[in-house]
Amino acid sequence: MFWQTSRFTIDLTAPKIMGIVNVTPDSFSDGGQHAHTAAALRHAEQLLREGAHILDIGGESTRPGSPAVPLAQELERVLPVVRVAVRLGVPVSVDTYKPQVMQAVLDLGADIINDIWALRQPGAAQVVAQHPQCGVCLMHMHRDPQTMQAAPMEGDVVTEVTHFLAQSAQALQAQGVQAERIVLDYGIGIGFGKTVAQNFALLAQQAAVLALGYPLLAGWSRKSSIGAVTGLEVGQRMVPSVAAALLAIERGARIVRVHDVRETAQALQVWQAAC
Repeated sequence: MFWQTSRFTIDLTAPKIMGIVNVTPDSFSDGGQHAHTAAALRHAEQLLREGAHILDIGGESTRPGSPAVPLAQELERVLPVVRVAVRLGVPVSVDTYKPQVMQAVLDLGADIINDIWALRQPGAAQVVAQHPQCGVCLMHMHRDPQTMQAAPMEGDVVTEVTHFLAQSAQALQAQGVQAERIVLDYGIGIGFGKTVAQNFALLAQQAAVLALGYPLLAGWSRKSSIGAVTGLEVGQRMVPSVAAALLAIERGARIVRVHDVRETAQALQVWQAAC
């Protein structure tokens, strides 16, 4: 199984670690730690030394209730980091839903668009479709960051999420984007409109999403659902986050998006030795 991106064909035979680089002052876990270009780039290089295979750069927080970031501000945060990160020799993903940001980072050489809106913002799908090879990650999100926690999903979460992702992938292929460019993410988090029980139901029944035939990205790192079952604060959730990543991989995920790259890489080494 491969993921085709702008500059790299990523071999997903072995699971891949996507390291998180938040260029934000208010992300739920590490907001403000890497908010400036130099700090973000130092962090990116550190993640690569620790074992990250992909870098995921984001300039807007999606924590519950977070305000939307103006376009100019997101560009100001992200572009200087992407401009240098594309020289580091690994695939560079940009976490954004704005088509103008997508176009700008792809023009700089970014490889992947990671969109919490699954390209539903006007013009976003067209940007990806017009780019010859960029990879894309389509995520399920209920409502939007300003309102989703106030009214979480109801009903059969696995069926609804699977149906949404199938439709999103099919719509993108109808615009000419090849299936090998597409990865799916079921959108773990109370912040993405799902209850704790629904999040764990998605992990337990992950096979339903995998049955769609696309690689799966899992983003459990330090999420509030982990805090809910462990009682741990955000900064204390490394061990259960690694456990969740390994469970997701054991059940078929091919990419895990994480903050704690070194520890996840070490856990993967043990898992791979037993496979």
